[in-house]
Amino acid sequence: MRKRIGIAVLGLGWMGQAHSRSAVRIPSLFPERSFDPELVVCADTDSGRRQRATDDFGFQRSVEEWQEAVSAPDVDAVWVTAPNMLHVPMIEAACAAGKAVFSEKPIGGKPEQTVAAFRAADAAGVHTGVGYNYLWAPLVLHARELIASGELGEITHYRGRFLSMYGSDELGLLTWRFMLDQAGYGVTSDILSHSVSLAQFLVGDIAEVVGMRNTTIPQRPLPSGAASHYGRGRPEDPKGEVENEDFASMLCRFAGGATGTFEVSRTTVGPESQNAFEVYGTKGALAWNFERLNELQYYRKTSDPSSGYTTIFGGDRFPFHGAFVPGQANAIGFEDLVATEDYAFLESFATGSAFSPGFREAVDVVSVQQALIESWDSGTWQPVVDLAGDSGEGAVA
Repeated sequence: MRKRIGIAVLGLGWMGQAHSRSAVRIPSLFPERSFDPELVVCADTDSGRRQRATDDFGFQRSVEEWQEAVSAPDVDAVWVTAPNMLHVPMIEAACAAGKAVFSEKPIGGKPEQTVAAFRAADAAGVHTGVGYNYLWAPLVLHARELIASGELGEITHYRGRFLSMYGSDELGLLTWRFMLDQAGYGVTSDILSHSVSLAQFLVGDIAEVVGMRNTTIPQRPLPSGAASHYGRGRPEDPKGEVENEDFASMLCRFAGGATGTFEVSRTTVGPESQNAFEVYGTKGALAWNFERLNELQYYRKTSDPSSGYTTIFGGDRFPFHGAFVPGQANAIGFEDLVATEDYAFLESFATGSAFSPGFREAVDVVSVQQALIESWDSGTWQPVVDLAGDSGEGAVA
C-alpha cells in the first residue's frame, strides 16, 4: 500500500511551480513508487498566484501566511521555494513542526545561514533534501559511474563553470537578488553552489581554495513596487548599488590530489545557461554542458590515430531517462530533472531510506564557499573547514 504524502509549497514562483508540477506528474512517470503525493496547500503573498495554485495546479487550498501552511496537520513534507531571505525561518518552522523539508538552493544566502538550517534539521531529526537538480541528469549520473569504475584512470583535473546572462543587462532592475541582506552573496550562493555540488558529487571533497570576485555592473535601476528579476528599467531611472558579486573564480585542490578551476558569472554575454564540467584523468576525459543536457563527451586514451571525443547521447539506457521518453537520443529537459529529484526525495521519505543531497551536503558546499570568501580578503589559499563541526555528522538523511 502506498504512503500518502501531503505537500506544502511555500512560494509559487518559477521553482515553486516546477516542484508543484512534479507532484502532479510523478504518479504517471513512476508507477512503481511507494507513495502518492498530494498537493495540500500553497502559501504565497500574491493573490493571483494563490488563485493559480488551486485553479491550475490542483492544490486543495492556498494561504497568504506561510506559517499556516507549515503547521497544517495534513502536511507531511514542505517545499521551500520562496526568496532567499525567508529560507531559514521557513526551514526552522518546518523542522519544529516535524515535517520533511526540501529546500531550493541556496538554503541560506550566506554560509552561516545554511549551517543554521542544517542544525535545526539535525536537532529535529527530519528528512531533508536540497535542489541541486543538475546532479540528477541521467548523463551526469552516468559520468559518475564512469569515474567511479576507473574508466578515466586517476583524476588529475576538474574544470567547473556556470556562465549565465540573467544579469547581463545594465538596465536590469535592482531586485532582492542583488542585495546582500536579502539574497546573501551573489553568484557564489546562486550558481557556484551548483558547480561545487557537481564537483563534489563526481570527484570528491575539496581541500583548499583561492579565488577572486568582481561586481561587473555596480549600479542598477531601482524598481518601483514589486518587480521581476527579468524586469528592465530606463537609462534615466534612479539607480542603487549592487551589494554582492556578479563574477567569481576559484582555484582548488581536491582531497584526492586533483586540481580544479571554477568560474561563475551572471553578467557574461554569450553563454546563456552554461553549467558545465570537464573531468580529466590519466586514461580519459569527460565533458558535459547543461546547454546540451542530453549529450556527454567521452575521450578514451588510445594509440589509435583516429582518436577523439565520442558523443554519448541520452536515452532510456541511462538512469531515470526512460520515465520521460523511450529510446535513444530522445531529449529530456530541465523540469524532468526537478521531477526526478522530487521523486527520489519522496521515495526515500516514504521508505525511510537515506537521501542525498540533503542539508549535510549543502553544508559541504558552503564550507567551500566560506573558504573562498576568506580568500577574497586574504588573497591567499584557504583550507576548507567543515562548518558543521561535530554537529550530527551524517545524521540528517
